[in-house]
Amino acid sequence: MSKYGPAMLLLLVGAAVLRISLFSDLYLRYVQAGLRPYLVASGVLLILLALAAGTRTALTARKKNTPDDRHDHPAEDESDHDHSHAAGPRVAWLLAVPALALLCFPPPALGSYSAAREETRSAEQYAGVGTFPALPAGDPVELTLAEFSGRAAYDSTYSLKGRTVRLTGFVTRGDGGTWYVTRLLVTCCAADATTVKAEIRGAEAPATDTWVTVTGTWHPRGELGTDAAWPPALDATTVRAIAEPSDPYEER
Repeated sequence: MSKYGPAMLLLLVGAAVLRISLFSDLYLRYVQAGLRPYLVASGVLLILLALAAGTRTALTARKKNTPDDRHDHPAEDESDHDHSHAAGPRVAWLLAVPALALLCFPPPALGSYSAAREETRSAEQYAGVGTFPALPAGDPVELTLAEFSGRAAYDSTYSLKGRTVRLTGFVTRGDGGTWYVTRLLVTCCAADATTVKAEIRGAEAPATDTWVTVTGTWHPRGELGTDAAWPPALDATTVRAIAEPSDPYEER
């Protein structure tokens, strides 16, 4: 069975990739939605390579077992040859562990642990103060955390003033009882994730990592484009716990 090790590993990895990309939305925990076709194609290719490798191994084994081949190779040589190649596949089976984990127990999306280790950014590290497009009519207006943060810290027209907004994210904690609704921004995948958050005021904090939808009004503070305006704050009117969305990240 050890001679089929490489083929089995390719099959496991291919099945794991298809498990999260073709048969579910779990891939969104790791990469952006636009990469789904590439993941599916990679999974199919890996399975085809596994079938090809398995077939080639079976044909090779069948040739070695023919009478002519046995006459040409003494039994002791065959034993030594098999033993020398068995160690490789046995070690290679360790590579099956992450593939099995992805297939059976896909890791969760990044959460408060990753957000807490993200270096604190100041408003001055981002784009300067300017104007933003007009907000849609009607309240509450649904905004991503990146949109809310950008307008709160840099919008010279103060478009958030007097508007009721709705934000969605997971709960993280700060010092002195402060809590935030937080989201991770990605460009390509979870490996390049950065944190965006808004401080929530006037409401009891749910448990850390709870996904919530918060409705409220912008709480102005500090001069635009300065550290005093960062992170932005929201005076909450309602905080509602929700299930984790299938796409937990915001696109940078």
